Amino acid sequence: MPSRLVCTRCRRTLPAETPDWRCVCGGPFDLEHVPAFPREAIQARPSTFWRYREALPISGETPLVTLGETLTPLLEWPALPGAQLKLEYLFPTGSFKDRGAALLLTHAARQGIRSVVEDSSGNAGAAVAAYAARAGIACRIFVPAATSPGKLSQIAAYGATVVPVPGTREDVTVAARAAAEDSWYASHVFSPYFFHGTKTFAFEVWEQLGFKAPDVVVVPVGHGTLLLGAFIGFCELRAAGAIGRLPRMIGVQAARCDPLVAAWHGRQPTAPEETLAEGIRIGAPDRGPAILEACRQSGGELVAVSEAEIGAALDTLCRAGWFVEPTAAAAPAAALQLAASGRLSPDEITVVPLTGSGLKAASTIQKVLGR
Repeated sequence: MPSRLVCTRCRRTLPAETPDWRCVCGGPFDLEHVPAFPREAIQARPSTFWRYREALPISGETPLVTLGETLTPLLEWPALPGAQLKLEYLFPTGSFKDRGAALLLTHAARQGIRSVVEDSSGNAGAAVAAYAARAGIACRIFVPAATSPGKLSQIAAYGATVVPVPGTREDVTVAARAAAEDSWYASHVFSPYFFHGTKTFAFEVWEQLGFKAPDVVVVPVGHGTLLLGAFIGFCELRAAGAIGRLPRMIGVQAARCDPLVAAWHGRQPTAPEETLAEGIRIGAPDRGPAILEACRQSGGELVAVSEAEIGAALDTLCRAGWFVEPTAAAAPAAALQLAASGRLSPDEITVVPLTGSGLKAASTIQKVLGR
């Protein structure tokens, strides 16, 4: 069956090459794609996520927009028996968002797109700007006016036009979508191609664990681009008979901005507050229902971590040699919390991604750690 777009609201279907970034009903698209996993061919290829070519929604002849992404290491975490850290901050722009941006901009270049817009609090904007530069595509990134200077500098360095927007994160999205009326919306939230890039996280974990699934994956969640991508990937592996079960997907939010945790527990969300985990400070995730459903289907859950827990996990990681931004400490903080409460077993394989580099937030880290 050829790949196709399916609206998550009205179930309307369109060809996968359709340039529309949302359905006429306003809903975001999912992408239906039948993957293949030829192990011998995969293992014979270079150590990049493009080795899973048959599982990606692009043809074999499509020129790739790439910055030389390599497979990210999976290392044991001495602080938590049974847990392994996947070093996603080692991608070219310093975060896992390169997975989605590489595939999304490959798709855009294939369609002859010459100008894109995106809205982001930092890492997705940097990734889209970098891969747009690589593809020779003009790029405007709409950002919250309070975005950290380091991330703004990184986005601008790639040649993108940075558009600061006062107000909430949601105000930034409104501005970007208005601009997308006369451009192409390279959205890490609305484009299913971004999620089909981040799903390669699941394929790498599967291969690195000896072609089997972990028991648990603990992931920070703002808009859910890594959790949903990983869930898609593990579902595709299961459908192909490559694994027998899904890992429990555990989504992590900061207690100061936890709308999905609130929905999980059936309570009303509170107004978002400032948090160390700025990268997941999203008050109204567009794909919230899909995130909740992924956690339910996999037997997982959604949990919140305090500022103190994020800071303590950040300190633990840095003292072990992993220099990550505070947002990336949220999932390790949750893993430690879950283990302390008996909800993670040392007999299980738990995978925790370190999603963003500490070089993006060095001044904040210095304040948090006091050194």
